[in-house]
Order: sequence, then structure tokens, then C-alpha cells
Amino acid sequence: MRDVLLILSGYLLGSMPWGYWLPRIVTGVNIRKVGSGNTGAANVWRTQGFKLGLSVALLDLAKGLAAALLGVWLGNELIGLLAGLALAPLATLAAAAVWIVAFLATRYTSVASLLAAATLPLFAILFGASWLVVAFTAGAGVAIFALHRANIGRLLNRTENRFELGRRTT
Repeated sequence: MRDVLLILSGYLLGSMPWGYWLPRIVTGVNIRKVGSGNTGAANVWRTQGFKLGLSVALLDLAKGLAAALLGVWLGNELIGLLAGLALAPLATLAAAAVWIVAFLATRYTSVASLLAAATLPLFAILFGASWLVVAFTAGAGVAIFALHRANIGRLLNRTENRFELGRRTT
């Protein structure tokens, strides 16, 4: 029963839509009605600026990490995975570095996300993560590719929007 509650708690933490709440609270904007309509950090950054976009990204990361840490602390590695995210901090940092480099090189958040997703399981193996963590990161990578089908199509058609660094234009 404790494990089920931990997994449900992780789900509740993960369902907190910071990308919706922060713009609404700080600027009064309904992020679902601007830009791509996505509540992700990239859309918040594009439409509301760097500080708010970075805040959303950090809060999204923190909620997953909190859920996973609680799951591991009060349960075990499997519960941590089910409650939050893969607990492979070095692999995650390495994949984050891949994301940053890919984003700065291409200015496409989708390319950065796809490359980070593809390398995360490889980094998990490199840093000695358990088979459970490696399997989870591989599954997450497949899911990320599936969720980015439209982006992949736009990239192939050369119609994907490139991210512009600098001041927002509203």
C-alpha cells in the first residue's frame, strides 16, 4: 500500500503544470493561448522570456526529482522509477549537456531533446546504472521520439521553428 501511495504521490507531483501556472501568476498569460500552445518550458521561454522559461524547466526537473527521491527513500529503486524519473544523476547531467550543446548548435529544441533522449540510456550504461534504470531511460527515449513525431516531420520538411535567443517579441 505504501508503494502505491508513493507512486500516486509521484504522479500528483508530476502533474503540477508549472508551465501553465507560472506565466498565469507572473504575467497573467494563459500559455495555452500563445506560441505553440504547449505548456512546456520552451514555449514559456519563447513567449514569456528566459527567466520564466528557465524557472519552469527547473521546477519541472525538481518535481520529477522529488518524486523519484521520495520513492527510493521510502521504497526502493523500482518505486523511485515509477514515482518519478530515472535516478541516474551523472547520466542525466551528461544528457543535459548534450541537450545544451545541441540546442546552442542548432537552435532547435526538438533536435536537442531527441539527441538527449537518444544518449541518456548510453550514458546510463556508461555510468554503471542498473538494468532497471537503463531499461527505463531507453523506454523514455522511445516515448520522447514518439511524442516528437510531428517535430521530426517538420525537421525533415525544413519547416520546424528555430528558437531565437534574445528578447521576446510580443
